[in-house]
Amino acid sequence: MNTQLPHHYREILVGLGENPEREGLLDTPKRAAKAMQYLCHGYQQSLEEIVNGALFASDNDEMVIVKDIELYSLCEHHLLPFIGKAHVAYIPTGKVLGLSKVARIVDMYARRLQIQENLTKQIADAIQQVTNAAGVAVVIEAKHMCMMMRGVEKQNSMMYTSVMLGTLRSNQASRTEFLKLITK
Repeated sequence: MNTQLPHHYREILVGLGENPEREGLLDTPKRAAKAMQYLCHGYQQSLEEIVNGALFASDNDEMVIVKDIELYSLCEHHLLPFIGKAHVAYIPTGKVLGLSKVARIVDMYARRLQIQENLTKQIADAIQQVTNAAGVAVVIEAKHMCMMMRGVEKQNSMMYTSVMLGTLRSNQASRTEFLKLITK
């Protein structure tokens, strides 16, 4: 664990007017630092180690979709969570990606300080890079605590972002198929 993080969390408690020596807060700086490192562990991962060679030869050239991949991330503006799900599709060109690797790619980028718009693009670009797919699509839908707990305090708002690459951007029929399948 980064030895500076607990110290900084202690200073935050003091800055909030709390007494970090009171019983309930004695171990909070260490616990908060450990939690933050876990929530941001995507910085310690790389695309190569996540994929780990799990690309398999296939003559399938039809769309592959993994939908409802839950994700948890932290907004880089307020360090508050946003929680939702990602839908990822690609059209293979000779190789398919191991199923769990799609979810692991989502997690790797989600477990970094983020904005949803960038997260969506990072996932799409990574899937494209790894698979060399004819087309890639990523849609993320998420609730943002920075909008729910503070500011405008809108409890039912949902943010949707999408990135379409290759034929999933240029071919309306493929794009429509993807969007229809993720809304079932």
